[in-house]
Amino acid sequence: MGPLALPAWLQPRYRKNAYLFIYYLIQFCGHSWIFTNMTVRFFSFGKDSMVDTFYAIGFVMRLCQSISLLELLHIYVGIEYNHLLPRFLQLTERIIILFVVITSQEEVQGKYVVCVLFIFWNLLDMVRYTYSMLSVIGISYAVLTWLSQTLWMPIYPLCVLAEAFAIYQSLPYFESFGTYSTELPFDLSIYFPYVLKIYLMMLFIGMYFTYSHLYSERRDILGIFPIKKKKM
Repeated sequence: MGPLALPAWLQPRYRKNAYLFIYYLIQFCGHSWIFTNMTVRFFSFGKDSMVDTFYAIGFVMRLCQSISLLELLHIYVGIEYNHLLPRFLQLTERIIILFVVITSQEEVQGKYVVCVLFIFWNLLDMVRYTYSMLSVIGISYAVLTWLSQTLWMPIYPLCVLAEAFAIYQSLPYFESFGTYSTELPFDLSIYFPYVLKIYLMMLFIGMYFTYSHLYSERRDILGIFPIKKKKM
């Protein structure tokens, strides 16, 4: 007699899919909670809710973004099929803006741009994680597929602009308080506002690279190819 076959739910492929489904579900629930909370607060308190957005949902946002770093590990070990560098750039943008720029400067946390950023991030992530979660279990909807591959086209550049504006608004506070600026041996020093200004330029270079990758991915998934003109 041959070796006994493992039950379907014990086979590696099913364990991987189960893990990814739970991961996407957790992220979807987290971002949905954030978006719902922001919506309810806005209709309840109006513009006043935008000022304390970070204080109300900042912890959950930081938690979701920290967990999202697992996606780099997923790609590296091969349980999630994606390109590592573009995803690394996307995650790095958010981690730097959220943890370095916003969290470290209390004065920035009350700016309207924080609320705008959180709205953009959560719109993209709710759609992306819904699409990924259903794809893992073999469910596909044409409208959802199209939305997941199209929504980023107008929103991602707006995200980068909002991130750049957040950096711009934070510069006076980094200059005044000297946060992250430090003296090094041999009369060297790191003046962090200069680092942020350099990163500001890199942000737009990274946007071009990421946008190109996402567009190529969209073309492959949706089967959209440029129409070639017939030679006369």
